[in-house]
Amino acid sequence: MRTLASRIALCIAAAIGTMPIADAQVALPRSIKIVVPFSAGGSNDVIARAIAVPLARRLDIPVIVENKAGAAGVIGSDAVAKSPRDGSVLLLTSSSFLTAAATQAQLPYDPLTAFAPVAMVGRGPMLVAVSATTPYRTPAELVAAAKAQPGVLNYGTAGVGSIAHLTTELLDDTAKIRMTHVPYKGAANAAVDLAAGQIQVMVSNYSTLAPLVKAGKIRSIAVTSKQPHAAFPDLPPLSTVAPGFAVDIWVGVFAPAGTPPAVVERLNQEINAIAASAELAPLLEPDGTLPEALNPATFAGRIRDELAQWKQIAAEHRIVAE
Repeated sequence: MRTLASRIALCIAAAIGTMPIADAQVALPRSIKIVVPFSAGGSNDVIARAIAVPLARRLDIPVIVENKAGAAGVIGSDAVAKSPRDGSVLLLTSSSFLTAAATQAQLPYDPLTAFAPVAMVGRGPMLVAVSATTPYRTPAELVAAAKAQPGVLNYGTAGVGSIAHLTTELLDDTAKIRMTHVPYKGAANAAVDLAAGQIQVMVSNYSTLAPLVKAGKIRSIAVTSKQPHAAFPDLPPLSTVAPGFAVDIWVGVFAPAGTPPAVVERLNQEINAIAASAELAPLLEPDGTLPEALNPATFAGRIRDELAQWKQIAAEHRIVAE
């Protein structure tokens, strides 16, 4: 996987090298604070700190990371939305930024109008895993069982309104099956019950599932990406049994809306280059996350489309985050 990611990083770096160089006179702030809306030590926090060092070096200004956890990322996100519009305060967050917006009854900000998307650091699939106590070894076998006994199979998630919850409901709709949701306080707790056979199915990132997969207590049977993923070559995509299904999780950087476009563009180019570097690859690879050099407009389009999808799922299934 390291070799693949290295080749992709070189291609992206080469592509970035052909982009127009940002105006050297862009008025950058004197320092940058990257807000992570989750606790220290998590994957987003680790990635933010890994980005901060080379970003400071490339821009020749101090870059620090601050954790503002709470309310599924809303507290930290709101702080950034209300920050100066000069690029001095950025938000590094993940797909939960949109699932929170789709499932929380009231937010202190509009996720589409309060932020300027800057850069997508990387994206990758989640995995579908089943308990080793079940006979299912392929997504086709899982779907067939769920169709034969609607509502009998239980799936666990990190909680109501989580990315895994919405993703599994989307799978149910697309594959025309019905499984029963069992919310937990954290994905790790759900994985433990999956291994024990208390629940039968779970959608999660690889790092959460890996220890139990290696121990033979659970089996990974599919990826959520639209196409087969190079990081997990033995796993078919769910689209083989649910045509059109596709979900990736991502990590991205945002600035407050109204930040000068020239500043956003400069940050986009620098963060794209860092994401494609050898420094970041070891942090992204474990979950099959690969860098993707999107310009701000393309990233904004992805955000709009994905939010619309999650809002539809939440409305249809009456999902309101706790």
